[in-house]
Amino acid sequence: MASYDSKDLIVLEGLDAVRMRPGMYIGTTGIKGLHHLLWEIIDNAIDEVANGYGNKVEVTLCKDGSASVMDNGRGIPVSPHPKLKVSGVEVVFTQLHAGGKFGDNNYKYSGGLHGVGASVTNALSRYLEVNVFKDGKKYYARFESIEKNGKIHSGVPVEKLREVGNTTLKGTYVKFLPDDRVFKDTRFDYDTVLERLKETAFLNKGIHIELVDERTNKRETLCYEGGIRDYVTNLTMDKKPLFVPPIYIENEIEDTFVSLSLQYVDTYTESIFSYVNNIPTPEGGTHEVGFKMALTKVLNDFAKKHNLIKDKDVAFIGDDFREGLVAVLSIKMKNVQFEGQTKTKLGNVEARARVESVCSQGLTEFFNSKKNENIGNIIIEKAKGAARVRAAAKRAKDLTRAKNSIVEGGMLIGKLASCTSRNPEINEVFIVEGDSAGGTAKQGRDRYFQAILPLRGKPLNSEKKRIDQVLANEEIRTIIGAIGTGIGEDFKLENLKYNKIIILSDADQDGMHIRCILLTFFFRYMRPLITNGNIYVGMPPLYKVSNKDKEVYCYTDEELENAKKTLKNYTVQRYKGLGEMSAEQLWTTTMDPSKRSMIRVTLEDAVMADKEITMWMGDEVGPRKDYINKYANFNKLDNFNKDGEDDER
Repeated sequence: MASYDSKDLIVLEGLDAVRMRPGMYIGTTGIKGLHHLLWEIIDNAIDEVANGYGNKVEVTLCKDGSASVMDNGRGIPVSPHPKLKVSGVEVVFTQLHAGGKFGDNNYKYSGGLHGVGASVTNALSRYLEVNVFKDGKKYYARFESIEKNGKIHSGVPVEKLREVGNTTLKGTYVKFLPDDRVFKDTRFDYDTVLERLKETAFLNKGIHIELVDERTNKRETLCYEGGIRDYVTNLTMDKKPLFVPPIYIENEIEDTFVSLSLQYVDTYTESIFSYVNNIPTPEGGTHEVGFKMALTKVLNDFAKKHNLIKDKDVAFIGDDFREGLVAVLSIKMKNVQFEGQTKTKLGNVEARARVESVCSQGLTEFFNSKKNENIGNIIIEKAKGAARVRAAAKRAKDLTRAKNSIVEGGMLIGKLASCTSRNPEINEVFIVEGDSAGGTAKQGRDRYFQAILPLRGKPLNSEKKRIDQVLANEEIRTIIGAIGTGIGEDFKLENLKYNKIIILSDADQDGMHIRCILLTFFFRYMRPLITNGNIYVGMPPLYKVSNKDKEVYCYTDEELENAKKTLKNYTVQRYKGLGEMSAEQLWTTTMDPSKRSMIRVTLEDAVMADKEITMWMGDEVGPRKDYINKYANFNKLDNFNKDGEDDER
């Protein structure tokens, strides 16, 4: 085992300005940023056990609002740092870019590459406590964010690391209380944490992860010996697999460990979920490119070898082999280079060739086995169907590719009320439910930068249809033409005409259904618009409460009750649809950038999005209705900003 001491903790800079600009470090001070504090501590524990130094992580959501994470790894170094002359624990929790992950000796693979996690969590907490169990000794330290003379000093070591007793344990225990002076809502969500830990357990086969919620006495123990093979089985639970069990391969090449599991189901879209060192890469990257190239080559070779391609058949392309594909690709490597701050796309050039090599070898061996020949036949038959549909859809796709063909076809004429600005960075388009609401929106908008696209019927549910059927739907074609980017492999973000694409529908079940249909289409065929943050849901009010002196717009039943208590001799108007508002009211409540509230649709968890879209929009009607009736509440504004800022969800 390599030595692990304080000299291995490389310090790049001090801990400054985290509290002043928390968004730079955790993205937002909303509920997403709150959970980011916990992810940073969990990731540190997972890195320790995933590298073979332990096998268990326990996460506890405590009654007092704090959270704790315990691992049975080596324990954070406790000896003094040779340069800073303070304990390794103090270095980890008070210095940005400090840790044992910048060198190659301590962690073969690591997700916490930037080394800011523990210190940022400390800086944005009321208190943080650390217990280290190492070499038969127990050590304790405490940090607090102290307010003095009107200024808050973050993460101050109020109790320096000291030895407090003997122990047979090994590892690190961290407990912290998020600072309510930073976060409006400091309550951790059990389901959110559970889903994150499930994903982590799938990606690290054999590791035991336990989640305990002291607030509700819930407890969950997670351990998947099958790793990502179990993950794919879980992902396809609500779909119809074409064969079982899922295909699984793994191998290591040039210090890069590659594991792949895949399955085919009877749907028409592909679902590839990729990870690098346990970090999701929803925008893909070089590793996904390598996998796709390998899959296409191996399946083409299989089809030729078994004479499954006839002269009359349409030639295959990569997309044909990925129709109905559900795959999880997980790689672990050193010196990871992500594109951008968000760690959502892998940029390492060498990863493509390494992943392609492992996947090509593993898939070739799988399909060369006589017992797997039938699985290859099933996949090729599905690819043939996809190729035929692709050829049939080419004419419709050509119509969506060029603006002139769409306009000449009469699709946009009389529908899209364009804006006068030609600056995509400020322009926005409202996709509005119905001609009546569309007319009101056209009258109420700012014509300079706001365009209106009324829908004259419900668009097609793209989850249940092939691409040719989707593109045959006039409403879908109109949306594609108005946005300008194209779809699928033809998608070009640089051609986007509107920085904000805002879905605006009635606050009832029909309106919710339209939102779900549109979000499903964007997720399946124009996903970069979601990952780039261009898709929004507008939030019209549910009620207007007024008397002769004042009127108040209410977006929730709770706000309605508060307004009733405030106003005397009031009347209540319930807005059943957008068309019931005047143009001025719609502008004031829903369209004015300085006053409106909107949901920005983000892709925090592509796996959960895929599973829920399958449930909502798939063939099983009962579960979808039950779920929407029970949970869907698009007008919940607990974490919304009412001053023109956009919440992210």
